[in-house]
Amino acid sequence: MQQQSAPTRTVVEAVNGLTSRWAATFSPDRGTVFSAPGVWPLLAFLADGAGGAARTELADAVGLRADEAAGGARELLARVAAVRGVDAAVGLWTRRTLTLRDAWLDGVPVDALGVLTGDLAADAAALDAWASKHTGGQIERMPAHPDEATEFALASALALRTEWFQPFDEDVMWPETGPWENGDRPLAALRRTTSLLDRVGVARSSAGAVTELKVLGNTGIDVHLLLGEEGMGPGQVLGAGVDALARRLPVVPGPQLPYGDVGPGLTVSKVRAVSPRPPTLHVTTVPFTLTARHDLMERHELFGVTTARDTERGHFPGIAVEPLALQKAEQAATATFGALGFRAAAVTVFTGIAGGMPEERYVTTEVDATFDRPFGFLAVHRTSRLVLAAGWVTDPEPPREDEYDDEDDEDH
Repeated sequence: MQQQSAPTRTVVEAVNGLTSRWAATFSPDRGTVFSAPGVWPLLAFLADGAGGAARTELADAVGLRADEAAGGARELLARVAAVRGVDAAVGLWTRRTLTLRDAWLDGVPVDALGVLTGDLAADAAALDAWASKHTGGQIERMPAHPDEATEFALASALALRTEWFQPFDEDVMWPETGPWENGDRPLAALRRTTSLLDRVGVARSSAGAVTELKVLGNTGIDVHLLLGEEGMGPGQVLGAGVDALARRLPVVPGPQLPYGDVGPGLTVSKVRAVSPRPPTLHVTTVPFTLTARHDLMERHELFGVTTARDTERGHFPGIAVEPLALQKAEQAATATFGALGFRAAAVTVFTGIAGGMPEERYVTTEVDATFDRPFGFLAVHRTSRLVLAAGWVTDPEPPREDEYDDEDDEDH
């Protein structure tokens, strides 16, 4: 099947668009982590090999024409894998009796091309080993395993790691209001101070204001912490973050902010000092570790797989001679934000089964940014602005016992 390349900017916008749409499906009451770049190339390869209504739905979910989807997926995978600190891979496992189309297979840059033996334990072990290898052990098991009916498994693995140019100091904090207020029990906190006010800014979306804090990593990957107004959910906050990346939503940077309470969790004030010193940004946030499992079939319309689930007929004449339908689609994801850096990983897998008959005195400025209630984050490739991972933080970690003990006798 003839495949065309899509421009880089178009691919990034398409993937980030899926991030925004997916974020809008999550509840603000529960933390999560997810990776659209883990799903998007698989949808693109499936779109390239699909026919009929399934082809149209998958192309709509991908955001590219079906005949350019595979080229866009190859471009995405190549560019992501070239980013320092990122590992990206695609694996494909099929039954020996499945006759793959050479044109489709030649367009899928697989790291692993394996056989489903029918020994379920052995097949599961092989897929688990692949997932663990390509995420550096962050995800040890494939989110879904083949069963007796599975004809193929198409998977992606994405892992990223970066260290902060400026580490945080570990501390504790006591939120006085909001869902994280917990009486006399503190939360683990991360704090740091910088003179770079442009690391923070405020975007104003139709849903409300969002404070954006950029934490820069040493591999070209940054994490954008996003705090919206109270009542804003993941879709509104993360959507605003994606719009700001695309410059569809203007962001007022720290040096241009007025004095006062200028955004969610953000205050700009004048303070007196005994000697000249530059403006200062004080950052307080929380460390977090998130894990999540996503059944993509539960959001079949979002991912364009509504028709492809129908086992009464085949939907992928460009993939194999035999008729195929989608069986399972799942993602496992994890992310950890700490004092020294950030790491995240996602493993996504689509499995397919046989379908029916196929079809086609000095005054200085101080800025305080405090993330002391649920907030979102985007892990962003700095150059392309591609969102590699995103999430919503609702359950901060408690402090280590030694940190809490040191603070017991202090006036907080």
